[in-house]
Amino acid sequence: MMYKVEAIIREEKLEDVKAALHAIEVNGVTAYQVMGFGAQRGYKTVVRGQEIDVMLVPKIKLEIVVSSEEWKEKTIRAIQEVARTGEFGDGKIFAYEITDAVKIRTGESGYDALQSSDEG
Repeated sequence: MMYKVEAIIREEKLEDVKAALHAIEVNGVTAYQVMGFGAQRGYKTVVRGQEIDVMLVPKIKLEIVVSSEEWKEKTIRAIQEVARTGEFGDGKIFAYEITDAVKIRTGESGYDALQSSDEG
């Protein structure tokens, strides 16, 4: 079974998370800049002398597809270890079962589609 791991993390933790994933040899990551809020409910700022509530906080969303439950657990553990500050706003990690994957260039599917090749 393949798994998709999605992590919503603080922007300042991106480089640490990338390094942690590289260290455990996770090679495929998609990253997005996103906005959201959770328990911290955003923050207050002053614009043109007026205090306003900014409900959406900038975050980074990572998507990683791995080839087994063992890799799912290793990936989650690596992200959690370096992304945690202990404060509100550290983010969330979600994991989903993936039924298939297809490499567009070669047509390979399933586990084979997740593997890197020497040809790029």
